[in-house]
Amino acid sequence: MAVATDARPAPRSARARAAAIDSRYRRGPGRWLVLAAAVLVGLAVLAPFGIMLLNAFKSPQEYAANGPLSLPSSLYLDGVVAFWERTEFPVKLWNSVFISAVVAVLGALLSLLNAYAIGIGRVKGRLWIVALFLLANMLPQEALIYPLFTMAQSVGLSNSQWSVIIIFTVIQSAFGTYLLSSVLGTFPPALLEAAALDGASRWRILWQVVFPIVRPTLSVLMIFFFIWTWNEFFIPLVMLTSNDTQTIPIALASLQGDRMMDAPTINAGSLVSLVPAVVFFLIFQRTLTRGVTAGAVK
Repeated sequence: MAVATDARPAPRSARARAAAIDSRYRRGPGRWLVLAAAVLVGLAVLAPFGIMLLNAFKSPQEYAANGPLSLPSSLYLDGVVAFWERTEFPVKLWNSVFISAVVAVLGALLSLLNAYAIGIGRVKGRLWIVALFLLANMLPQEALIYPLFTMAQSVGLSNSQWSVIIIFTVIQSAFGTYLLSSVLGTFPPALLEAAALDGASRWRILWQVVFPIVRPTLSVLMIFFFIWTWNEFFIPLVMLTSNDTQTIPIALASLQGDRMMDAPTINAGSLVSLVPAVVFFLIFQRTLTRGVTAGAVK
């Protein structure tokens, strides 16, 4: 009597499937070309930082004699000390941190309120309002600086950090509103209707329903707002005229004159100014990664 047998092949083990996937991804020279291109791009990005590190610890005489690409013969720290003392770096550091942090918080808050009104409140002409915010992001700062400076003088905010904070809060929130309004425009209506049926007000819906869901996106916006404000130069240069209110980019620019440039001191100052930004990135790297991942999943 013939015995019936199953003609289907036996399922492969998990180890065999993993080996097959691994061999498939390692197949071909294309992956090595992509890896080589990524390494070259990484080296090109890191090259300016390497040159800055080399020249930060050179004396002006050694820099003039051997050029910017030579290795320093000794550890020259007078450039760091000169930058620290000439620019009053602790004051500039506090000003940059204070302005950037306040702008990040206020910009994210204003973006959330605007986007909530546009994306969920369904105000009339919302598409035109979003287009207006998008247009505001395209305006160059040079076109805004004269009316902004005149307005700051008229309201008594000349040479005040709050003038820069208000300006950048509005500028950064324009981008944040454009981004968040697109996200909140696709918010599930059933969730909002369920909260309204439970007796929740619009304010309560915002903070107990909408805010917990968009919090990862707001975290990413706050990090970007902080970094963008930290690097701003033109508007703080015009609005802040005294050493007590100026920021780190202005302190770096003050080291260079029309006919004089102390390259080792500038490189030392750039290195010292880079440390707070690196520390900030290391602290909030995981928050940035989680926010981007959460936005991608949604």
